[in-house]
Amino acid sequence: MFSKIKKDELYQNVYNGIWGGIKTDENIPIYAPLDNSFIGYIQKYSKNDVDRTIDNSKKTQVAWSETPINERAAILHKAATILEDHKEYLAELLCKEICKDKKSSLSEIQRTADFIRFTADEGKHLYGTAISSDSFPGYKKDKLSFATYVPLGVVLAISPFNYPINLSASKIAPALIAGNSVVFKPPTQGSISALHLAQIFNEAGIPPGILNTITGSSSEIGDYLVTHPSINFINFTGSTKIGRHIAKIAEMVPLLMELGGKDAAIVLEDADLEDASSDIVSGAFSYSGQRCTAVKRVLVMETVADALSEMIRKKVEELKVGSPFEDVQITPLIDNKAADFVQELIDDAVQKGGKLLIGNKREGNLIYPTLFDYVTKDMRLAWEEPFGPVLPIMRVKTIQEAIDIANRSEYGLQSSVFTKNIDKAFYIASKLDVGTVQINNRTERGPDHFPFLGVKSSGLGTQGISYSIKAMSRPKAIVLNFENKIE
Repeated sequence: MFSKIKKDELYQNVYNGIWGGIKTDENIPIYAPLDNSFIGYIQKYSKNDVDRTIDNSKKTQVAWSETPINERAAILHKAATILEDHKEYLAELLCKEICKDKKSSLSEIQRTADFIRFTADEGKHLYGTAISSDSFPGYKKDKLSFATYVPLGVVLAISPFNYPINLSASKIAPALIAGNSVVFKPPTQGSISALHLAQIFNEAGIPPGILNTITGSSSEIGDYLVTHPSINFINFTGSTKIGRHIAKIAEMVPLLMELGGKDAAIVLEDADLEDASSDIVSGAFSYSGQRCTAVKRVLVMETVADALSEMIRKKVEELKVGSPFEDVQITPLIDNKAADFVQELIDDAVQKGGKLLIGNKREGNLIYPTLFDYVTKDMRLAWEEPFGPVLPIMRVKTIQEAIDIANRSEYGLQSSVFTKNIDKAFYIASKLDVGTVQINNRTERGPDHFPFLGVKSSGLGTQGISYSIKAMSRPKAIVLNFENKIE
């Protein structure tokens, strides 16, 4: 497999280009969500280990920032090729470690390779500007500003369990092409897959110390890591609760965050219900609903609610449930705690009179796809993010009612509008308080060069390849003052 990773029980961190460069006394066991079988150990870093890692990243960053951007881009292109070469192995690992179905796992890896290549090429377009002073009132033509983009320094990248390869690379690649060094903390569940990604960058030729990894207990090193004085930027994807905590304690460090969502699909009377129902089911239930941009509620006009509800029910009934190694759409959730929370929301909806159309069946951390109709505003399922395979249908009388319910959410990641009326589509889109509105499609991230952002409790800053590169850079101006005359 990878030349520098031994296929044994301990998956070590990379420090200054060396796997296992820092030895630890304690390790953390990783088990498969499917059957709780043992996969391997990851290292448990201490605060001293964190200090050594960040100090190393800080020392090595300057030389990397002075490396020509075409050389940085060539390394990223090589990393994408290595990633593709090992996609079958990595897909199997994703199936095992995070219980993602094989088809989705392969898709994640290919998408990541494409992302890295596009990032490498986009980085070459980070041009500077020259500005003359005489364009501003009161100034003569005797000053010239040369503004260039420079890296921020040490970027802390923290990724989530649900896309441990893609959402890690979406932080690492833009940071590297901009000239930063990266301290990468993968999720505990998903860390083995993510460590393989780091090794791929290592084998592609990233200089020692430019990409270091940290694994360990977030309760022990998390706050220490995000408040470390040598961290210059934090790029985080995860829960709103943790994101708010980081934002509070990180103080002046700039942040880029993708947090939770409660994405609504608004369906009007004139929508193509067959297409809408297919997009909604795909958007709600792929990877068992463990996606920030999953469709998490349907707001449908009463006049077509019966027809749409039945179409969705039939399609949910056809979803296959089982092992991620099989051709299925629904697999066990990441752990029992996640399943317990989803079950709480289901139980609350049942108790408050929601009409259960299908589902409410559980086997350990496997929740069967569940669909409710007649969900009301007093139910938790109307407002809380389940991060699991359960979808509520809420019936509305007017477009304004749909907009009001969608905007009452604390979240503002994405929404969908299904209609054949372009005027209504753009009117609703203009009123929704979200980062992105999809017209006649499910809520989703991508293409990856599009802007991607959340408002309210769904995030800070804008992602998307060029946006991420610029977020992890800053303009630096050098002003030339001169006499615009010859004696």
